[in-house]
Amino acid sequence: MWLINSSIGRKVVMSVTGIALVLFLTFHASMNVVALISEDGYNMICEMLGANWYAVAATVGLAGLVVIHFIYAFWLTIQNRKARGNNRYAITDKPEKVEWASQNMLVLGIIICLGLCLHLYNFWWNMMAAELIEGEYAQNAADGVFWIKKTFGCPVYSALYLVWLCALWFHLTHGIWSSLQTMGWSGKVWFQRWRCIGNIYATLVVLMFAAVVIVFAIQNFSPCCSGSCGA
Repeated sequence: MWLINSSIGRKVVMSVTGIALVLFLTFHASMNVVALISEDGYNMICEMLGANWYAVAATVGLAGLVVIHFIYAFWLTIQNRKARGNNRYAITDKPEKVEWASQNMLVLGIIICLGLCLHLYNFWWNMMAAELIEGEYAQNAADGVFWIKKTFGCPVYSALYLVWLCALWFHLTHGIWSSLQTMGWSGKVWFQRWRCIGNIYATLVVLMFAAVVIVFAIQNFSPCCSGSCGA
């Protein structure tokens, strides 16, 4: 199958899964901003997206996209290193037109995956999983604002989330336009346009996430992290 056996096919898989994840991030960021406008409105969304069959199915689907995207990223990285052979050890100047993010996409991806694990622990486990298994915090499962305040009331978590978002921004600024280019939606004229659009889009998405972290961190700052850093 060409999506597995060819380099172009593997890049297409990376692009399609990447675009799908960007669309999810857009939805997630837009949903989070509601918490800044109306806490009741945000909790209403959380209740609507609670532990039900379509929420679980969507979670499994997203997990599959992340796993496929990550596996293909490793696959393409190993393939590129094998293609370069011993040349990768040669001391050469970095091409001026090659972005830093482009050269460190795998590292950025690993940081993002670690941040995702932290995010799942602080939110998914305490909300959806708690409701499914009727755990300790089952009564707070649909109270998304409670978990936002609890998490970002801890300076350590707030700082880790901001580092995660920085890595996400670098990853997106390269990944968006690169995915569109792989899909053939980029010619000589649109190449620079997609790069500009990708940078703006990534910045807006990350700023929406960061705004929630910063605002709730300031509102619920706890110097000793008393009761905040433990989910």
